Amino acid sequence: MAIARKRQVSLVDTKYYHCISRCVRRAFLCGEDHFTGQSYEHRRGWVEDKLGELAKIFCIDVCAYAVMSNHTHLVLYVDDKKANRLNDKAIVIRWHKLCKGTVLTQKYIQGEKLSKVELIFFNQTVKQYRERLASISWFMRLLNENIARRANKEDNCTGRFWEGRFKSQALLDEAALAACMAYVDLNPIRAKMANTPEKSDHTSAQVRLICAKEGKQPKQLLRFAGMPRQVMPKGLPFELKSYLELVELTGRVMREGKHGHIDNITLPLLERLNISSENWLKLTTQFTRVFHGAVGRPASQEGYCENLNRKRRANISNCAKLFA
Repeated sequence: MAIARKRQVSLVDTKYYHCISRCVRRAFLCGEDHFTGQSYEHRRGWVEDKLGELAKIFCIDVCAYAVMSNHTHLVLYVDDKKANRLNDKAIVIRWHKLCKGTVLTQKYIQGEKLSKVELIFFNQTVKQYRERLASISWFMRLLNENIARRANKEDNCTGRFWEGRFKSQALLDEAALAACMAYVDLNPIRAKMANTPEKSDHTSAQVRLICAKEGKQPKQLLRFAGMPRQVMPKGLPFELKSYLELVELTGRVMREGKHGHIDNITLPLLERLNISSENWLKLTTQFTRVFHGAVGRPASQEGYCENLNRKRRANISNCAKLFA
């Protein structure tokens, strides 16, 4: 039985989540249909563009993504503190970029004075909008709904585009976060759609590598802040250079079909995360096969399950073994 979304998201334990959406029947609705010969590659660009657009509006940052031919992978960071910091006007303006809002929110933006009764309902609406702007469910809903509508209009048809609701995994610690991000960034290489990360179209790895050549980090993605995060209060807890080197090296091993170790080289990032190179290769090739729920070391799992009042700890044996 599927677990309710509210029992999967615990911002007290982690703000990082891995989200997966699959096309209906896993058909290549965002790639080349081998049966008809029709190419829908341009839809991968739709997903990428909409993702960047929503990230500017929501209080949710994109850490990594890969838009494949029949599914998408996202690693998201929920910045609920930012949502709470924004004033009412900023919240309403952001929401109006997504939806029309209500008569009261429209009056407020136009500078019209609200009565006491209207203010009560207005405040309730703003509270709701504030929660939605830090909600993964709303983020994914607006992303997937937009793509489905555009695709159905293009195909002149109706019906489902996505298989169902997106799947999500809580990433409970830095080890799980690094493994999942690399897994996502290396999706095209694993699927033999690209030979190197820089040639992996519609992925965060490609965007980061293009910007890295100019000594920059992309604005549309959550920045790398380093370990420990001394300069930036918010950001991925790794060094950009170490992460990109790790992805490149892992991708090379996958492409050459080697197993068991990473060229006898263990990068400092793996040492700091305390993950063996053998386990790393399995994590970055079989992440969604091995894990079907929250991911992290056993100690991280304990607090997460306790806060969500869940007795069963999924993946506990695999987490203990692979993150050992």
